Amino acid sequence: MVRLGLIIALVAIVGILLSGFAAFRIYDQEAAVERIALGRAIDVHASQVQDRLTERELLGRVASGLFRTPAIIKADMLKPLRSSIYAFKTDFLLASWVVRLKGPEFTAAETELANAGFTDIKIRHSDGSLIDPATQDQPLDVVMDIEPRNDETIKLLGRSLDDHPVLGQMFARSLADGKPEASDPARLQVPGAPIGIVLAAPVMSEDATEAVGFITFSYDLSALMLTNDDMSLFSVVLKDPRQANVELVADEHGKVSERHANPDGPQPTVIRTVTFGDRDWSLAYYAKVSPYVRAQQVAAIVAAIGLALTFIVCGLFGYVTNSNIRLRREIEIRIGFERRLTAVIDELNHRVKNILAVIQSIVTRTLRHGSDMDVARELLIGRIHAMSNVVSLLSESQWQGVMLKGLFEARAIPHADRIAVNGPDIAVSARAAQSLSLLFFELASHSDEGLSLVGKHPHIVASWEVTGDGADSMFNFRWEEFNTSEATRRPDSEFGVILLDRVAPEALGGSAKRYFTDVSYVYELTAPMETVVDMNERDRTGQISAPLRRS
Repeated sequence: MVRLGLIIALVAIVGILLSGFAAFRIYDQEAAVERIALGRAIDVHASQVQDRLTERELLGRVASGLFRTPAIIKADMLKPLRSSIYAFKTDFLLASWVVRLKGPEFTAAETELANAGFTDIKIRHSDGSLIDPATQDQPLDVVMDIEPRNDETIKLLGRSLDDHPVLGQMFARSLADGKPEASDPARLQVPGAPIGIVLAAPVMSEDATEAVGFITFSYDLSALMLTNDDMSLFSVVLKDPRQANVELVADEHGKVSERHANPDGPQPTVIRTVTFGDRDWSLAYYAKVSPYVRAQQVAAIVAAIGLALTFIVCGLFGYVTNSNIRLRREIEIRIGFERRLTAVIDELNHRVKNILAVIQSIVTRTLRHGSDMDVARELLIGRIHAMSNVVSLLSESQWQGVMLKGLFEARAIPHADRIAVNGPDIAVSARAAQSLSLLFFELASHSDEGLSLVGKHPHIVASWEVTGDGADSMFNFRWEEFNTSEATRRPDSEFGVILLDRVAPEALGGSAKRYFTDVSYVYELTAPMETVVDMNERDRTGQISAPLRRS
């Protein structure tokens, strides 16, 4: 046996070493191939993004070059350009003509907007507040024409964009440099308000000495970034030029949102720079699947094939060893089952003896010498039925306790429908349940005795509460029969007196008292909660009824 074990160990070592070497070589080659493929895909994507950005910047330059007219304060300046700008098919969301107006020119601009059929013609700030021409000593950049025109976009006509937190800076840079400039990423002023970029191209005067206005094009950022589908090898995000730790990312629906870059999370695989609007933009590429994952998978397959034969040989030895261990476990389970069965039988014998002792006491006390046989028979049947009911409830719960309100069911005690029950539905122990079931039956069986004398049934209220916390908590029970007096209520039987005053209180480790008030008969029982619940009994029963486990 030892020699066989050494041979199997030697074969296993040689097989593992050869398989590991082959897997390492395959992993190295596949990783190199995947890295090259990912790099090429990223380079192609960055080149396509740059081409799209160049087309859009060219559109701005061409559109601004076509503006060679002195009549710049017009509300239809984009009309001659519509066929040209749409021919580029650059999927812009909004194009606008922004003219530089001085204070004295406000009236002419408002007149032009009114002649074009617009109702809101006052020159306003970007937030909608009116501008007083007398207070303006510098030209303002005001929207005079827009494309496309709809109920949302025409609200921008007549608005000055100089005080806009993003577009104002863009116009200032374009005016200073005299060439197209791109804005920072921001919410576009179009329906749906996606995050995008605005390109402003300055329109020069006839003598090319100063800018008289701007042609602007607004683009959805997701279209510029060429976001990829689920089959792409990578995901691309745009680094926010305003905040170094913020990235702009598009979801599967093309909606762009901001997210904070996690310095401790995955880092970009590659960063590429593209140029648009006289600015550099950084595209960060994150590999969706690490180039090393496929290499690991292929290497794992090779290693699995190499180890298969080794495992077959070693598996024979493992099968024999496992069979021996399983046989030993089955023997241990069988021994444990027999011990558990013995404990269950002992516990069952103990409970049966207790029940028989209680029944013997009931029969002896009920059928005492000189008692009325009809009454005794009825009480005996009721008391045994109460015991049978509580045993049924305990069997259903595997002797781990009975819900207290279940002892007040109609099958357990007489006149249950006339008893008002109040109190938390606590689970009492098996011993407490037996005592309380007989106690409730004894109280309920005498509750209708005064009917023939007072002419109506007594009203019964059974209530209990738990006071105190932890080991000091107490169970307080109160039974009160209204419409009953000492003159109309039949005295309790000998067995009932013993049960009410001694047996039940002693079984619960508490005390009891009964008395008559002016309008009712009262029975009160007080006992510690630790004897009413009896967690030791519940734990012991739970251990016996718990399923067997393998050691």
